[in-house]
Amino acid sequence: MSVVKSKIRTIPDYPKKGILFRDITSLLLDPEGLALTIGTFVDRYTGKGITKVAGIEARGFIVGAPVAFQLGAGFIPIRKKGKLPAETVTEEYDLEYGKDVIEIHKDSITPGDRILLMDDLIATGGTMLAAARLLKRLGAEVAEAGVIIDLPDLGGAAKLKRDLGIEVYSICEFEGH
Repeated sequence: MSVVKSKIRTIPDYPKKGILFRDITSLLLDPEGLALTIGTFVDRYTGKGITKVAGIEARGFIVGAPVAFQLGAGFIPIRKKGKLPAETVTEEYDLEYGKDVIEIHKDSITPGDRILLMDDLIATGGTMLAAARLLKRLGAEVAEAGVIIDLPDLGGAAKLKRDLGIEVYSICEFEGH
């Protein structure tokens, strides 16, 4: 969607030289862009039986919570290790230089839950794969993953489909990394 894409700024050489960082804060500051983004997801998932939306820390919270509210669904925060107070389930995943861990509350999933997994962007897919594995391990059906931005050259959406059978819906794509 060209209106949404036009409101996302690109910051070169962040967080390191050679990276083109796709910054959604400029989109979030724009009332039209924010409304269009949330509305696009709500239109897509209305009537699809979504019982909960799971958002990946932290930008996944920004889009996931209002989508959950509009769908009449619950919201599950997926956080970095050590940020949730009750009993959690964790999943380790690879980063470019090392490993990281995400977690959710063990009681976040009810049998039969149909989950929409959300984040702002999918690149290599490591965090999204880990989040989907967590949800599936607790018995959830992950209906689809929704992101504002896909970076298809980095292969994350294709990896999520290939490895876990989960389709990724994106509002816009950017070439490169």
